[in-house]
Amino acid sequence: MTKIIDKENWLQFPRGKLSHLILRIWGWKVKFEGLPGTHGILIVYPHTSNVDFLLGILAKWAIQLPVYYLAKDSLFRIPIVGWWLKYVGGRPVIRNSPQGYVSELANEMRYANQFWLVITPEGTRKKTPGWRSGFYRLTLMTGYPVGFACIDYGKKQIGVTEFAYMTGDEEIDLGIIRQAYQGTVGRLPQNMAPIEFWSPSKQKKGVY
Repeated sequence: MTKIIDKENWLQFPRGKLSHLILRIWGWKVKFEGLPGTHGILIVYPHTSNVDFLLGILAKWAIQLPVYYLAKDSLFRIPIVGWWLKYVGGRPVIRNSPQGYVSELANEMRYANQFWLVITPEGTRKKTPGWRSGFYRLTLMTGYPVGFACIDYGKKQIGVTEFAYMTGDEEIDLGIIRQAYQGTVGRLPQNMAPIEFWSPSKQKKGVY
């Protein structure tokens, strides 16, 4: 079965007091107990609004989390905006990579001393029939754990406290993921995608 990682010897980081204060003034709590290692994937769910990005960046600074995140490559071509996105850890998604972008990311992660990658598996703020499976293929290729990060507008809580290794059995793994996000509410609940794999191009499960 999917292995939930216990909290022994997790990596800890100093806290960013100003970002914590801003989030607290807005009524948000940050939940974070460290990382279980130097490499892994953080999936963020739900992602239904542009406000999610602002909250995510503030949370990243609040817990001093050394992570990268993926964004549309077109955004990085915008003057100043592109520079700032890279400054805060942004990485452009190259969908026409000859070797396949997921494979390239896997190789890059393996050779890095430390590499945590943030992915929003819904792939968009709009309502979709499910999740894209790129993060899932990436964790199976690398053997690195997945962290279940959430932006919960119901509880006004943001962060990640639970990590697991995926088994390769989609039904088992998706069941664990659904349990981790049970009760989580997005800013626009009507835009939350069901937790199942779906491809916008091939219209079938399990394909990114």
